[in-house]
Amino acid sequence: MQTALRIIYPAQCLTCGDIVDSEFGFCGACWRETPFITGLICDLCGTSLPGDASEQNQELHCDECMRIARPWEKGRSAMIYKDNARRFVLGLKHGDRLDFARPAANWIAAKMQGLVPANTIVAPVPMHWLRLLRRRYNQAALISGEVSKVLGLTHRPDLLIRPRATKMHQKMTADERFANLVGAIDVHPKAQDFIKGRSVLIIDDVMTSGATLAASTEAAKQAGADDVFVATLARVAKDA
Repeated sequence: MQTALRIIYPAQCLTCGDIVDSEFGFCGACWRETPFITGLICDLCGTSLPGDASEQNQELHCDECMRIARPWEKGRSAMIYKDNARRFVLGLKHGDRLDFARPAANWIAAKMQGLVPANTIVAPVPMHWLRLLRRRYNQAALISGEVSKVLGLTHRPDLLIRPRATKMHQKMTADERFANLVGAIDVHPKAQDFIKGRSVLIIDDVMTSGATLAASTEAAKQAGADDVFVATLARVAKDA
C-alpha cells in the first residue's frame, strides 16, 4: 500500500515541493540553503560559535548569553533563523503548515538527546487566548507534542499560561521585550503540584532575545520546578 501511495503521491520537499526520496525532508538545494547548527555551540542558546567542536569539553557561552542572564540550565537550537530555515519557520507559524511540526521536532530532539532527565515535562511557550483564537493553533505546542513523543517524555501543553496579552515584539529592543513580559506568563493553577521537583523542557519556534523563554523559565521555577531546559527550532543570530 505504501509503495502504491508513493507512486501516486511522491514525497515532496518541505519548502519547494520538488520530488524527494523520503517524507518530511528537503531536496538537495533547499538542504544546502538551510543553516543547521553544527560544530561548537553556546551551551545556553545553542547558537554556533567559532572554533572546532572537539574543543567543547566545557560550557561555552556566546557574547549575548554572557551579557544577558539566562535563568535556565541549558539551551539548544536546531538552525539559524535565515534563508530556508526562516521560510520553514514562517510556513509553520503563519502558513498553516502543521506538517512541519514533525520534522522540526526530530531536529530539536536530536539536539536534546541525553541532556534532560527521564522525569522531564515537555511544555510549549504559551500563547494568550486571543492570539490563539486568531492564529487557531500554537506552533510551539505542535512542536512540543512531537518532541515529547520522540524523547519519550511527558507532554503538558497547558503547563504554562499567558493570562495577560502582551504587545508584539517586532521592532522592540531586547530591554523592551523583557519588560513587556513581566508578569505575563504563569504556571497553570492545576499544574502547581504536578511541576514541583520535576525538570521542564520548554519549547518555542524561535529565540531572539530570549525574553519569552526567560519569563517561562522563571514562572516554572517559581512554581517549584527543578532544572529547566529550553529548545527552539531556530535561533536569531546577529549575522542573520
